[in-house]
Amino acid sequence: MTTVVAVSFTFTHESGNSHMALTRLTTTLLGTLTAAVLGVGTLAGATAATAAPAQQAPTRTTVTIQAVNNLGLNTTEAKSVQCYVRDAVPVGQFDPGAIDGQLGTNSWKAWQRFLNDRGFDAGTVDGVVGPNTIRGLQRFLVAVGYDTGGIDGDAGPKTRAAWKAFANSGGGWC
Repeated sequence: MTTVVAVSFTFTHESGNSHMALTRLTTTLLGTLTAAVLGVGTLAGATAATAAPAQQAPTRTTVTIQAVNNLGLNTTEAKSVQCYVRDAVPVGQFDPGAIDGQLGTNSWKAWQRFLNDRGFDAGTVDGVVGPNTIRGLQRFLVAVGYDTGGIDGDAGPKTRAAWKAFANSGGGWC
């Protein structure tokens, strides 16, 4: 039996020690996947030793890690900003996908479309929370009355606090 494991990683870069965190995460994931593959190989070897040899088609396992970046929001707060962008006029134009409290690619694409539509220039609509998206979000938050500490493309403590305050404003948006 042959097992093929394909792994797809999607990461977003923020700032600070993200390289160190990414290295730790990659090491942990690779270690876990290696252990899993070795375990499958050991089980396959044990099975082959006790059963008659047979030709089997390779098995393919795909593991996808989705990029979720709530920028400090808890699940309830993230659901709130998902509802806000979903319900923005024109309704239906900024669909974040499932209202699940996980700000993944679809949620960020919806926010990027919303920010670009409103003139806050979040850059390319790709679902990646990079400096352009953060600057667009900071411009929006400042325009609606929150202090982000500047428009610098860095999701620092003041930007995260402003995002959290927005998510909780009016009791939330859902």
